[in-house]
Amino acid sequence: MLQELSASVRERVDAIYRAESRRIFATLIRLLGDFDLAEDALHDAFAAALVQWEKDGIPANPRAWLVSTGRFKAIDTLRRRARFDASQGELARQLDMVVPAPEIGNDEGIEDDRLRLIFICCHPALSPDARVALTLREVCGLTTEEIARIFLTTPPTLAQRIVRAKAKIRDAQLPYEVPPPDDLPERLDSVLRVIYLVFTEGYSASTGGSLTRADLSGEAIRLGRLLAELLPTPEGFGLLALMLLQESRRIARPTPNGDLILLEDQDRALWDRAQIAEGISLVERALSTRGFGPYSLQAAIAAIHAEAPSAAATDWEQIVGLYDILARIEPSPIVALNRAVAVAMRDGPASGLTLVDDILAQGDLADYHLAHATRAEFCRRAGRPSEARVSYERALALTRLEPERRFLEQRLAGLKYTSVVGT
Repeated sequence: MLQELSASVRERVDAIYRAESRRIFATLIRLLGDFDLAEDALHDAFAAALVQWEKDGIPANPRAWLVSTGRFKAIDTLRRRARFDASQGELARQLDMVVPAPEIGNDEGIEDDRLRLIFICCHPALSPDARVALTLREVCGLTTEEIARIFLTTPPTLAQRIVRAKAKIRDAQLPYEVPPPDDLPERLDSVLRVIYLVFTEGYSASTGGSLTRADLSGEAIRLGRLLAELLPTPEGFGLLALMLLQESRRIARPTPNGDLILLEDQDRALWDRAQIAEGISLVERALSTRGFGPYSLQAAIAAIHAEAPSAAATDWEQIVGLYDILARIEPSPIVALNRAVAVAMRDGPASGLTLVDDILAQGDLADYHLAHATRAEFCRRAGRPSEARVSYERALALTRLEPERRFLEQRLAGLKYTSVVGT
């Protein structure tokens, strides 16, 4: 019986950690004003929960209990450090006078500690890439490896970027506070990017056995809604629209066994029409102004897909045109790759293949598995199985997501079967 109780408590603690740990961490950052101290306090609080909850039962408000316990654990840590540094004792005394609220409250117009912390991490004193990397790691809990995949760099390089960002905050004594309303817009671009990258990792995971991570995409949409309320800007609406329109396809993307289904093969009857309707409304709102940007344009592309009854009936001409505009205002290899796909759907695989070869020749996407998978698909459709096989094998060597791996293996097997039949 005792073992069953222990297992039950551990399962509940694990579930709360997965669902609430980063929000609790964000609140501890606000209360303690220090990343490392808050991280230690977070883990100390959950360790205490395993012991205390087994004896006393799980409290009615686990999140408030963990925040309060984490704060007291941090104070104890500072008191121990005070033996060697008197300033730590004074800090402990100041923190002891602060009573944390059990629920998230209102702080200068921002109603969520996690969103508040995103703005803090996106301080203008940090480089743009450092802001995004730090926020993804500390606010959203992505691993260094996951973030490195997003940035198309190595984990050690990414880890050093995060360490330097923390050192900059510490050495420059950047305040852990919400900026005044007049200063919020200058951080908007970084905040939008962070929320979108969190959504992207949730909608299409970079590693693991599952195609998606609903916890991340759901959290990104929640933060997007808060941001749209806090700063009602065209790009805020555009980002929220883009996430909703992409999320509307989630249930149709995997098979019952978790395998990948391409957009053109999805059962569109499964798409969430309520999310599509809200997304389209937000796109129209964003595009009705002159302040729209790349997120609004991507949302407009997603809206065209959402409204099309099939891949064949999609207005690929309009999508290519939107990608042309997007490539002018925010050029990137990923935009170029997506445009190549649209061109291939409009003009045929040979046209797309020429564009992808040019992109790969530039080197930026040489280690990006989707670039090679796209090239392989164009070669397969263009009747060039030998080239397709080489590109599929390259993509297979680079991917770390099991559903993508299975998909690529199936494509390779199909090429071998075709080759045998044709002999």
